[in-house]
Amino acid sequence: MKLNSKGQVTIPASLRAKHGLHEGDEIDVVEQDGVLRIVRVEGSRSRGERLIEHLRGRGTAQETQGMTTDELMELLRGE
Repeated sequence: MKLNSKGQVTIPASLRAKHGLHEGDEIDVVEQDGVLRIVRVEGSRSRGERLIEHLRGRGTAQETQGMTTDELMELLRGE
């Protein structure tokens, strides 16, 4: 990994998957015994909580009544 000019690094996809890190997750970099560690921010919202907040109020029963499962999934995914 390389540190870029803005002080950013990219966490490899395999490590993000292994540790359940997703876009938008809140993390901190802390120093512990002279070592930098990446840790989750305590009390931060989960990916699911962020998704629910994003979708809340976007649809009504009338809008979705009679839609097929595929149509509903397309609506939820924003496709």
